[in-house]
Amino acid sequence: MTMAGSIIITGANGSLAIPAVDHLLSKYPDITAILTVRSTSSSQDANTKRLEETISRHPGAKASIHALDLASLQSVTDFAKTISTSIKSGQLPPLVSIICNAYHWNLVSNPEVTSDGYEKTFQVNHLSHTSLVLRLLGSFSPDGGRVVLFSSEAHWPGKILFERYPPMLPSTDEEMDQLVKNPLGSLQDNKTEADHLGWGFQRYATSKLAITAWMYALNSHLEKDRSPSISKITAIAINPGALVDSRATRTNTPATMAVMGRILAPFLPLLKLKDKTARKSGAAGVDVIELALDHIEPGERGYFTMAKKDVSSPDSLDGGNQDRIWKKTLGWVGLTHPLSEDVGGLSV
Repeated sequence: MTMAGSIIITGANGSLAIPAVDHLLSKYPDITAILTVRSTSSSQDANTKRLEETISRHPGAKASIHALDLASLQSVTDFAKTISTSIKSGQLPPLVSIICNAYHWNLVSNPEVTSDGYEKTFQVNHLSHTSLVLRLLGSFSPDGGRVVLFSSEAHWPGKILFERYPPMLPSTDEEMDQLVKNPLGSLQDNKTEADHLGWGFQRYATSKLAITAWMYALNSHLEKDRSPSISKITAIAINPGALVDSRATRTNTPATMAVMGRILAPFLPLLKLKDKTARKSGAAGVDVIELALDHIEPGERGYFTMAKKDVSSPDSLDGGNQDRIWKKTLGWVGLTHPLSEDVGGLSV
């Protein structure tokens, strides 16, 4: 039985998120869905319009759409404060999950830098989501809940066919800062399409490696926390699979990749012979909701491939990498004591 509570889903108008929202509102009407998107205007964003249409199919649904710009740490801070205040006042029920679904990649041009001074892929995929999670730990239900982070098979060097430069987490603070402020692949202009694809995918894969390593560190801190409710929160990082109908293949990607995505989608049964994780976004969306509600592998923490507990890459399991990404992330997002010492007033 699923108790009432709130779930935050970032990137809620995405390929995986829309079927996830549909499943959530259909199967769990007592859950309050807090859905974030870059643009809340359905007239300007066709994907937000699809999200609105999805919600409208569920009369009485407890769902609301909120603007959240993950390329701005201030936007994340402001949103977290609004949600925390609403939960404290009783306007929203306590959180049972945060699903960090939103993503960014750029495989067609030089690295982008946000107004915060960080490489955009790393900030959107990792930094902003960690800031959101840490600032809202004190807003979870007394019974705990689950944080769902999104990893990828790409976090494991050599796993993706078109990988040109492997993902990496540097071993020094200086190199770690360069990773997010002056990333590799930014030193030359007028690169070829292959260069853009190679360096852009490395930035994406490295963000997924950071997410996965950070997840283990987060769980370690959660388990040791002195607050009974916080120690009950579990975190997982999921590789949702190779989603053949994802819009990701058509966003900030070379034309050849976009065309390939459209061509391959109808051949899912054949693709599964080569990659057992190949599937459609709808199936992944269902798994994500069931994982978020702790219905799959209840109480488990760690890395999942689709809905099954799995082993992540050696680099993500390295304790030194986990400790470095934990400490550096706190500094990058402007937090010091992220758990009991700050919850309820976590610099929001």
